[in-house]
This record gives sequence, structure tokens and C-alpha cells, in this order.
Amino acid sequence: MKALVWEAPRVMTLRDEPAPTAAADEIVVRVCHAGICGSELSGYLGHNALRLPPLIMGHEFAGEIVEVGPLVPELRPDLTVGSLVTLNPLWYCGDCQPCAAGLNQLCASRRLLGAHRPGAFAEYISAPAKLALPLPEGMDTRIGALTEPVGCAVRIAELAGAVADADCLVIGAGPIGLLSLQMLRYQGAARVFIAELDEARLAMGEALGGIAIQPSAIDPVGAVREATAGAGVAVSVDAVGTAATREQCVAATRASGRLILSGLHEESSAMPVAAMIRSEIMAKGSFAYTPANFARALELLGAGALRLDPWIREAPLGEGGLWFERLIEAPGAVSKVLLRP
Repeated sequence: MKALVWEAPRVMTLRDEPAPTAAADEIVVRVCHAGICGSELSGYLGHNALRLPPLIMGHEFAGEIVEVGPLVPELRPDLTVGSLVTLNPLWYCGDCQPCAAGLNQLCASRRLLGAHRPGAFAEYISAPAKLALPLPEGMDTRIGALTEPVGCAVRIAELAGAVADADCLVIGAGPIGLLSLQMLRYQGAARVFIAELDEARLAMGEALGGIAIQPSAIDPVGAVREATAGAGVAVSVDAVGTAATREQCVAATRASGRLILSGLHEESSAMPVAAMIRSEIMAKGSFAYTPANFARALELLGAGALRLDPWIREAPLGEGGLWFERLIEAPGAVSKVLLRP
């Protein structure tokens, strides 16, 4: 099969690789659409210890089942050759305390497709059948491939809690920021401010119902405080992950408000902890999604409740390296790149 292989920092090569086969409890999927994730951009640059070359990345995808292992008909009778599916790329032990609590994404033994085993930037991928979800009737794989990033936004909104009639702030208008903005609005937020330096991405956030703030022109904290009569927002979401954006979220959040930390741009940074203590601001990390969040994401996509169109770009698998470079240097009006093997 053809596969896009990450060979070294900033080196992607389309190569011939052995096609996978299904183990007893696995399926093989012909990949139809596979999205590029922000975490893979850092991996591509060599800044992510989770990913080591040579590697076939890709964990946001949907496709058609072409082979099932001998145990699959009994384990998952809903999965048959020809079925269109997406897969939760995180697999887990199922026995530890987080797994028992339904927080499988926090399993200490978790593994990721496209990091710990070959991913979906290829014509075919094999994976445990337990990770697969059939696409709703009539859903195109172009939409099904968005389930993974939507799952991240569902988790963020779940941790944000009740936001009905409240003001919120999202910093960062990448895919997760844009989807989080929509989830907060879907849950009834009165206003969602969105701050983003890239003008094209900020315009996407505004088109999706956000109140745009350009940090190069105006202080986001001052703008939010002024718009909320000095109170600040009930919930802030940092979808970037720098010292500056984390500090801005704290400063823009009202007393007793909530801060959701999702962005991972910087591994560590100083936080204004004294201000958080004095205002009783609760900070929570948000990592990936639970299996329930992932299933809910597919439902929301099926209902048309969230979107990244009309800014999705599709490209042949062989152009993947070029798109990695563009997304790093100047993404412009692109919400998601879907590669087609």
C-alpha cells in the first residue's frame, strides 16, 4: 500500500509499505479521509516525544471496513465488510480505575493509533474492533473523519459545565478552538468571545458566531472585561497553551469562574496562582475525550450541529508533507486538512 511516512523532522515521504492484516479481534479499514491534527504538527517538527520516526501518523479518520478478524463477528456483529466507520484512536486496558470510571483516555496504559502503531496516513489501517463506530446512515467519510476533534470539543464543553446564558471566552481559533466555540454556543452560552492572531482564522470564528478579538490590535482581557461590565467571563478556554494565553484566560475569568486548559503548545509555564486563589477560579485540564464523548461527537455531526466547512481542504496523500508545512507556516482560511489516500 501507499503510506505517508514521517522520516525525520520536516521530512515526509510517500512510500510503499506492507498492507496490514487483521488480528483475531481487529478490523482493517480502507482509509477514505484522514485529518491532520495540531499535535502531529509538533511531532512533524520533532518536538513531540510521543512520536518517533519512521512513523505513519494519522488518528483522525474514517473509511470502509475491508477485513474483519475471526473473533469480530461475535465481539462486534455490527461491524461487517463494507461498513463505513470512524475509530476512537485511543485504546486502553479497560481494567484500571480511570477505565472503570469511564475515563478511558486517562488510562495509564493508553496507546494511540498513529503514534504507538501505524496510523491512517495510508491506504489501509488495522485496529482493535472495539474502537470502531459505524457512521450514521448517509454520513460521508469526510464528515466522519471530524469525529475525533469534535470529541475533544465535547469533552471541553462537558468540563466547562453549565454555561446557559453565560459569557465565555475561547483563545485560539484552530480546529479545537472553533469546535469549542460551537459547543459552548450549542450549550446555550449568551456570548462567546474568540481571540486569535491569524486574521483568516479569526474570521472563521466570527462566522461561526463568536465575538472576534484581535490580540494584536486590542488587549483580550481588557476587551472582555469592558464587554462584561468588569465582571469577566464564566468560562475561559485556552486552546493554544502558552504562558501568555494561560495568563490571559485567568485574567479574563470572573470570580468563581472556570478555566479549561486544552492547548499544549508549551509543556510548562508560570500561572498567576495568587489571582486564581483570591478569585476562586477553578482550572481543569481537558485531554482528548471519553468513549461517551466520542460517541456524542458522532451524533452531533450526524445532526449537523457542528461544522468546519466551508474551510475544509482535501488533498491527495502525496501532498501531505506540503500541507504540514503550510499549516505550520501560514494556514490561512483552513479549518482542517483531510488527506485522501
